[in-house]
Amino acid sequence: MTAADVRDSDPGDGRVSTPGAARATAWSAGAPARPASALPALAADREHALPDWSEVVEHFREGLVVCDAQGVVRHVSPVAERLLPEVTPGELLAAANLAGLSADGEFTHRDRRLRARRVPLSAARCCWYVEDVTESVTRADALLAERARSAFLAVVGEKLGNPLHPDRAAAAVVRLAVPTLAEVAVLVLAPRSGRARWWRAARSDDDAPVVDSGILPAVDLPAAITEGLDGGEPHTLDWLAEQAAEAGWLPGLTAAEACVRVVPLPGRDAPAGVLLIARRVERWYDEADVDLARAFAARAGAALTTALLYRDQAEVADTLQASLVPVEPAEATGVQWGTAYRPAQAGLRIGGDFYGSHRLADGGSVFFLGDVSGKGVEAAVFTGQLRQCLQALHRVESQPGRLLKLLNDALLETSQAQGQGRFATMVLGVVRAHREGGLTLTLAGGGHLPPLVLRASGEVEPVPLSGMLVGVVPDPRIGEVTVRLEPGETCLLYSDGVTEARGGRRGNEQFGTERLVHAVTDCQRMPAPALAERVEQVTCDWLAHGDHDDIAVLALRATGPGGRTARHLHAVPDASGAAEARETRP
Repeated sequence: MTAADVRDSDPGDGRVSTPGAARATAWSAGAPARPASALPALAADREHALPDWSEVVEHFREGLVVCDAQGVVRHVSPVAERLLPEVTPGELLAAANLAGLSADGEFTHRDRRLRARRVPLSAARCCWYVEDVTESVTRADALLAERARSAFLAVVGEKLGNPLHPDRAAAAVVRLAVPTLAEVAVLVLAPRSGRARWWRAARSDDDAPVVDSGILPAVDLPAAITEGLDGGEPHTLDWLAEQAAEAGWLPGLTAAEACVRVVPLPGRDAPAGVLLIARRVERWYDEADVDLARAFAARAGAALTTALLYRDQAEVADTLQASLVPVEPAEATGVQWGTAYRPAQAGLRIGGDFYGSHRLADGGSVFFLGDVSGKGVEAAVFTGQLRQCLQALHRVESQPGRLLKLLNDALLETSQAQGQGRFATMVLGVVRAHREGGLTLTLAGGGHLPPLVLRASGEVEPVPLSGMLVGVVPDPRIGEVTVRLEPGETCLLYSDGVTEARGGRRGNEQFGTERLVHAVTDCQRMPAPALAERVEQVTCDWLAHGDHDDIAVLALRATGPGGRTARHLHAVPDASGAAEARETRP
């Protein structure tokens, strides 16, 4: 309906009149002319007459209130009567005391949301159009609220997708809960070893909430938290606030001022923790707020469960890695040990190369260095099995050749039981110190690279040691040789990760035994740790950050009489290869 539709309303009887003659002529323009004799028939044909506009107005969705120039109500449509029962025809509109009819816009009246607009009419009259928009506004508000909740949960999912440490994940959870869900949020993780960690975020004057944390004995947790950790959702709001206040978790709020809810955070088998949210009673938690808190808790629980699982797996991995990393040789009389180790996959810290030593009852030591087939975790696990076998077998056999054959039988049995064709190469020896100084090494070879001996003269001698792979055939041929080291002389054991390292100018040339011999020539005055480190360094320089196999180095240096270790002040040779080192004895 437009202003023209009510322009000729009759202010006397409160009804909207039909259009005037001129307007009727305009409406009928274009219609064919009828003879005068047809006029009586037209008057009699009532079904073709124009409708009474009051009947049309009664079915408008909007209510109509028509006022004259003095503001007196002259017409109120049925819809307007229902929406505005205070408006009475024949009285001033102002007497109805409706503030919403002072200007265009929306207002609330009798728990309904109404939209009013004023349309000026002729002769200073006006018409108010009033529409009930409660349902549309409610739907729009619900849509906006749902969009806000979805956006909030999307941000939560994004923010909680990164932290893999439980502490960082817990701090992120309480920080995200403020201020959307609460003015104060407290997260309590499931107790561990009788103690429970908690994190709290409180709204501050700044944009970022203040986050702190603490630890409580499990027996001191509030009853509501304990119930939540058992999978329940306590809902007696009065004592929830009291327990939170008694625990000191509601800064700036008293129990009477706070509205508190407790929501469990789902975990794998049991809740990963409990989220306590609190805000002032003016913002009471309705069902929609509780549903949002539960959805938030589900995402937080998934993030915390992932972080806790990652922590547990990391602890297991660290424990296993620590057990698989080569152990430094045990201290032995008259021996200075030097080691270097670089796995092919640096991130794992473990690989297929291994070394170590065990003391013997007669004062000597069993030492070994080897390489198993494969790389990475599987190879490291095999080295662990091999080292455990050696740890047990050296107690029943100390002769290197026979000990290596016993180890071969044990590895064959293990490989066949597990259905894996694993094998290893290694050098196994027994070292014994002489009273007058020096060492005697008895070496057994199992298909490994021959050791090098650095003599006091600076000469480097390969040890003629041969033998078959360990763990392949039942009765392998094992080579055995005895070497004497004078004080200051060193025996160097190394894996093929040194000699087979590919690099150089073209990037594919092997380092080789000759370059290794040249690199350690005239290094006889080096302490064993420095010599091992030098071999590793020249190998890595040759690789130039390229891929490589596992690298392991074990050096044994004979110390002076009485087992005193010599100190070297200038151990690394100069660029010409001449060693300028001074040896002093304490």
